[in-house]
Order: sequence, then C-alpha cells, then structure tokens
Amino acid sequence: METPSHAHVRDPEEWAAVFKTLGDPTRLSLLNAIHGAGNNQLGVTELAHRTGTRVATTSAALRAMEKMGTVRSVREGRGIYYGIADERIHRLLHWAADQQ
Repeated sequence: METPSHAHVRDPEEWAAVFKTLGDPTRLSLLNAIHGAGNNQLGVTELAHRTGTRVATTSAALRAMEKMGTVRSVREGRGIYYGIADERIHRLLHWAADQQ
C-alpha cells in the first residue's frame, strides 16, 4: 500500500516566525483590526481604540511586526498608517475567520 504524499513546509523557521506573531494575543488583535479595515489603513490611535490596548503597547507591537515584515507603514502628513504586508498572514486570517 502506498503512503500518501503530504506537502512539506519549505522553510520551517520562517513559518515559525509567522505563527509566533499570530500566537501573541495583542499582535493577533491588531492584525485582525487591520485586516477588518480592508483597504483602509489604520493609525496607532485608532488601532489601540479598536483593540482595547494602550497606545504605547500598540505602537511597540506594530514596530516589532513591521521589523518582521508582517505589517507595512505609510506616512501621510503627521500620521503613520499600517496595513498587512505579508500575504501569508492575510490568507491565514481569512482561513481563521472561515473556521468560526
């Protein structure tokens, strides 16, 4: 009897970083809020308000995620707005939403 072939993760360390990001409740809440905004990018204050986290906590989490390449920022005037940069995160958030 043949053993079924299964797809293998190509870069386990890279995927571990993605799941580490999603495993943090604050980061996941922020990503969910950004994702829920659709094409509208959100600033730190709005994200803090939507997720119920402090502005300082929100800002630190966004900086960390930007450094990891999970989110991207765009400066418009005095504001900095965030969107999801990693397509894998985008797809995983869609998948998670479909599981509920």
